[in-house]
Amino acid sequence: MKFETAAIHAGQKPDPVTGSVVVPIHQTSTYAQDGVGGLRSGYEYSRTGNPTRTALETCLAALDGGARGLAFASGMAAEDTLVRTMCRPGDHVVIPADAYGGTYRLFNGVLSGWGVEHTPVDLSDLAAVRAALQPNTRLIWCETPTNPLLSIADVGALAEIAHGGGARLVVDNTFASPYLQLPLALGADAAVYSTTKYLGGHSDVVGGAVVVADAGLGAELGYAQNAIGAVPGAFDSWLVLRGIKTLGVRMERHCANAGRIADWLSGHPAVESVLYPGLPTHAGHDIAARQMRGYGGMVSFLASGGESAALDICSRTTVFILAESLGGVESLIEHPGRMTHASTANSPLQVLPSLVRLSVGIEDIDDLIADLDQAMS
Repeated sequence: MKFETAAIHAGQKPDPVTGSVVVPIHQTSTYAQDGVGGLRSGYEYSRTGNPTRTALETCLAALDGGARGLAFASGMAAEDTLVRTMCRPGDHVVIPADAYGGTYRLFNGVLSGWGVEHTPVDLSDLAAVRAALQPNTRLIWCETPTNPLLSIADVGALAEIAHGGGARLVVDNTFASPYLQLPLALGADAAVYSTTKYLGGHSDVVGGAVVVADAGLGAELGYAQNAIGAVPGAFDSWLVLRGIKTLGVRMERHCANAGRIADWLSGHPAVESVLYPGLPTHAGHDIAARQMRGYGGMVSFLASGGESAALDICSRTTVFILAESLGGVESLIEHPGRMTHASTANSPLQVLPSLVRLSVGIEDIDDLIADLDQAMS
């Protein structure tokens, strides 16, 4: 089954009771049992399992080609549960030198207190990644493209390094989505998502997901998912599942619009440099061309006038909405240093103050360029 077909049909057969072609929202906390311990439907309590969530998890596994998919209440809940399943106190993790601010905060401010050590490394430098491995390294944590610098990592090469050192590779695939990139097919052990972003696609739900290549790891993660309990409700699961149905067509438009904007920004006098893997000048362009179907809907750039110019641009757009998050149908603009990545201030992962990040939506491209043009003039 091809991607676009699986997005609409995987885990989503018509309801056997009513014939509904859309998966019902099973808004229930508990389920009737046929006697003590006799599960009538296979479900007993909605933290442990819910039919709407099952449909979402089945679809997620199908799209990524994984053995099992698991849904969570947020992307950070997915990350935390995954690390606590794959690591123990005293273990070590290699993380990107330009990781998402929330991921850095999780490792630096939460998991370090649990005894999990981490080392930030430029994952595009394979020699540096090898040098960072320690006897107690259990994970290489990868983002590609990264947030917000849009760096590209070679997933296949990182998988070889991880497995050769007795570790596993996790890829945060949020920016690419499974439509543009399949980390498990490239050798990763797990793909993690904020389903809030492109998978949901409409800025109306918060969620997370993990898809794993190994059924044994999937069983361990399923146990932790139930034990820790950071699961999405039925309606949140339904919203993500609804969004997934149009993921393919949306990503095509996101990519087309972002590519046009990156080209336009590259020639603008108010822009010092543009960060977009679709540009031939991008350091990771060749790797992205090899392992991705398209280059994504995220574009970052450095304003020529420094932080004040960046803040001014962010305050003057009218179609691009000044807001955190990304991956929705509407275009967003933000200043990472003051917004999504404020938690990395005074850390090795801090971003430049002149950086502006765009989440390019699916509006008319002429309107988007005209809005940026007036904001930068």
